[in-house]
Amino acid sequence: MLMLPSRKRAKLRWGSGRWGTAVSPILICLTLIFILAACDRSPGGEAQPLHGTEGMITVLLPDSISSARWENDDRRYFEQAFAAAGVSYNIVNANGDARLQQTQAEQAITNGAKVLLITNLDSGSASAIIAQAREAGVIVIDYDRLTIEGPGADLYVSFDNVAVGRLMTETLEPIINSLPAEPKRIIQLNGSPTDNNATLFREGYYSVAKPYYESGQWLLVSDQPVPDWDYQQALVVVEQILTATNGDIDAAIVGNDRLANSVIAALKTQGLAPIPLSGQDATVGSIQNILAGWQTMTVYKPIQLQAEAAAQAAIALLEGQDPASLTDETIFNGQNDIPFIRLTPLAVTAENISQTVIADGFRTWAEICVGEYAQYCPPDR
Repeated sequence: MLMLPSRKRAKLRWGSGRWGTAVSPILICLTLIFILAACDRSPGGEAQPLHGTEGMITVLLPDSISSARWENDDRRYFEQAFAAAGVSYNIVNANGDARLQQTQAEQAITNGAKVLLITNLDSGSASAIIAQAREAGVIVIDYDRLTIEGPGADLYVSFDNVAVGRLMTETLEPIINSLPAEPKRIIQLNGSPTDNNATLFREGYYSVAKPYYESGQWLLVSDQPVPDWDYQQALVVVEQILTATNGDIDAAIVGNDRLANSVIAALKTQGLAPIPLSGQDATVGSIQNILAGWQTMTVYKPIQLQAEAAAQAAIALLEGQDPASLTDETIFNGQNDIPFIRLTPLAVTAENISQTVIADGFRTWAEICVGEYAQYCPPDR
């Protein structure tokens, strides 16, 4: 959705009437003034400030499969942030197709984009996009996912993704330890192997679980990635694990809410009771699952803060600021230290839903307390 029309090059021809070419330069100037004035106005006719910038910002979202957040949350917060700032922008979604994302990036560069905000589908394709952008003098911000191939983006805006993983196990830890089973039988269901964030999440939750595995208090029954964060593939994996173990699983440390839904579905299919279960993204479904007792926690990453931080950074870079001036932190992508705007995630459980996602306006009781889930909601909501 392009908020401001791009400036169009008018086709003007020299006059050939009684006034000849002598009047034509004046007509051209007046026409250009009119066109530029019209193009710098919103559809409603009110002038939109461009903050001294030229060109536009393009946001490249990855899909709507790995998480509902990309279309339901990130898009709307970017739209709000850019509209409030009065800058021209475009938001596209690759629908899980890395080649399409490359095409979208090429089209954005061709259309005059000066800053690309990219959530990559894999680091290889993102590295190619970054190389092409650099050649065209376009700035690139890695949004949420770090590109770990090539020299890297100009800036990275994300949450501390290792901390995201730690929050999962730290929240489950006392609950798992209170279970009577010896040892506690755990599965780890990780995200896509092409998503560097999935690697960081696992690093975080495994770092907390590792001492228990090494001591024999916990037993790691299965530790599997799920390509593309795909729900159906995750469901098959969990069903196979439950069948192979005769349902003898005590807890599941899971990379996001979509995969948590796969675990819940598999448990229900086999007539098993809920187990301690992590998630991430604070989706409506995850909050409903938490209230109903099927999911223990989800990690809430205040996406509005993330999108606003990325939007502000994009505008600053469009205006010529140095990426390193926007933050004191860096992250190593494998080749270079990338300036890193790091945000802090929060754990959400049944006890703090009101104080976190509801208080922030990220979720509402109205969208959560529907159908069968209304019975689990607080009466004073």
